[in-house]
Amino acid sequence: MPTYPAAAAHGPIELIANDVFWVRGSIGLGPGLRITRNMVIVRSGDTLTLIHAVRLSPEGEAELHKLGTVKNVVKAAHAHGQDDAYYLDKFDATYWALPKGARDQDPKVQQELSDENLPFDDAKLFEFRETKEKEAVLLVERGDGILIAGDALQHWPDTSGCPLPAKLVVRLMGFLKYRAQIGPPWRKAMTPEAGTLHSDFQRLADLDFVHFVGAHGQPLMNTAKQDLKTTIEATFS
Repeated sequence: MPTYPAAAAHGPIELIANDVFWVRGSIGLGPGLRITRNMVIVRSGDTLTLIHAVRLSPEGEAELHKLGTVKNVVKAAHAHGQDDAYYLDKFDATYWALPKGARDQDPKVQQELSDENLPFDDAKLFEFRETKEKEAVLLVERGDGILIAGDALQHWPDTSGCPLPAKLVVRLMGFLKYRAQIGPPWRKAMTPEAGTLHSDFQRLADLDFVHFVGAHGQPLMNTAKQDLKTTIEATFS
């Protein structure tokens, strides 16, 4: 019988726009170092697609059931996936990831993500070209455009949801420097030696969107595109 990570503390399921929801969960990085970790839920009819899955409490799962049936679990970010197996097994869902994008510890990929093969229709796939590992962002074409990112793009208006040691750590790591923050540890790990991710982020900022939700922090609503352009200019100048 498989064992799965237990459900950690999380908030309610909240609507972002047009059948796109998010949940702020959490993840422990060490003693006293618990930071936020977000799941996005996209509903198409009665079908639910989970992106950067976060296991919910029984009460949270009951609320999830009210939205529809979990049919798809998507892994777009390289570093996330600890709760994917739980949802795949419990709901007999389909696992989506980039070609060669799953890690050894991740479940076996059943559907390979591409711009021609996505779990719902009104979406586009953005793939980073310069990163050391496979990484993608989904553009959901609802509510004037919503980017769903992993660690690459985050918005930390404050450190709510983090205990005191974690509040200090995320500030020291630079997560609160910009509204549309390119994750500092992610950027360091993903940038090739003597390389840059500038062109990737320029391409990302050219997409049609006004909101984004990263795998940590909070959603950035209405001003995400301009905020990302400001971050790119400041980061890569």
